[in-house]
Amino acid sequence: MIKESLRLPSGSLLRNRIVKSAMSEALGDEFNNTTEGLIRLFERWSKGGAGLVITGNTSIDRWHLEHSGNIVLDEESDMVRVKQLASAAKSGGALALVQLGHSGRQTPEAINSHPLSMSDLRLDLPGYGEPKPATVADLEKVICQFTKSAMLAKEAGFDGVQIHAAHGYLLSSSLSSKINTRNDNWGGTLENRARLTLSVVRAVRSEVGPQFIVATKLNSSDFQKGGFSHKESIKVAKMLQDEGVDFIEISGGNFETPVAYKHSSKKESTASREAYFLDYARDIKAALHIPIIVTGGFRSRDIMNNALADGSTDLIGVGRPFIVDPEWPTKLLNGSIDMAPAVERDFPSADDLPRGAALNWFCHQLALHGTMGDGDSSVSIIKGHELYLERIQLATDRLLKVRGLQSL
Repeated sequence: MIKESLRLPSGSLLRNRIVKSAMSEALGDEFNNTTEGLIRLFERWSKGGAGLVITGNTSIDRWHLEHSGNIVLDEESDMVRVKQLASAAKSGGALALVQLGHSGRQTPEAINSHPLSMSDLRLDLPGYGEPKPATVADLEKVICQFTKSAMLAKEAGFDGVQIHAAHGYLLSSSLSSKINTRNDNWGGTLENRARLTLSVVRAVRSEVGPQFIVATKLNSSDFQKGGFSHKESIKVAKMLQDEGVDFIEISGGNFETPVAYKHSSKKESTASREAYFLDYARDIKAALHIPIIVTGGFRSRDIMNNALADGSTDLIGVGRPFIVDPEWPTKLLNGSIDMAPAVERDFPSADDLPRGAALNWFCHQLALHGTMGDGDSSVSIIKGHELYLERIQLATDRLLKVRGLQSL
């Protein structure tokens, strides 16, 4: 099943069902432009055998980054490098999308002490400032920013864009009644809370035309009391389908409930280790006639094929294995391996590690790809975690120096 091609509603053909899902590669320079290391890495991923590759966390707004190393796609971007990135990402036969996002209240305080959000509810984590509730004019500007970035992605030669409405970023938080406490046309009912996301998708589709891929990443649930629920997710998925999206990628959680970033040990069953959101995706898939992607935990070819065969999903989204072995899809497709790399199964339990250590180890590996040309799995999880935290601080210092600010 994973070998089969798939034609999207816009007409584009994916050569197989494996998708390199977006990760926060954070390999931009101090001007938030694409680097040579990132270009080389996407060339390697494209030639590694996946049907689709998606860039990680490309921001529409320089003051709302998830990480100081994020790429920004706006009027100030170096379009020569963006075009090189698009060419590299397509060089091996994969289709290539840019994931566009606005971090909202999940913007680090060092980058923006009062980030734009749907309300003044502060993120319940250290290192994040008090948000500024968006005015209607602010929200209309966000819609224009997404649209402009999508047009730039098309100009650069990408096959499409993915609108990031998951993981607690601005569009995701607008869907949550816990965070979006507004009492105007942008809050309250689900239809109003979905207005920002739907308006972005509608505006982007109108500008890029019917043959450019427009996709969305959506939480199956926020997994927070009073947040975006699974029932609401199904309803919003149907609304997105009506707006003409090509596919919806199903994930879950946010920075406060980081379900999408968990890791599983060998002590857990195979079923619980793989496909975290598959049960939720089945419900969403049953309500739609467009393709969906399930991302989170897939490693074994048999489990991937079973999920495709029973109609739970149409595409298999994978992230971390691409960091360990960028060529694993080709090996899985030709039968030389039975599963993608799963180094996280050898990690200690998350309860025995510093918060975010597993995720930061993978981020350090990405940094090595960008600087050295390859990762180094011999680095211990704690060392990788510590080195990545140092890298974040250095990247933030460089960014703020360019902006003429002092690090907080």
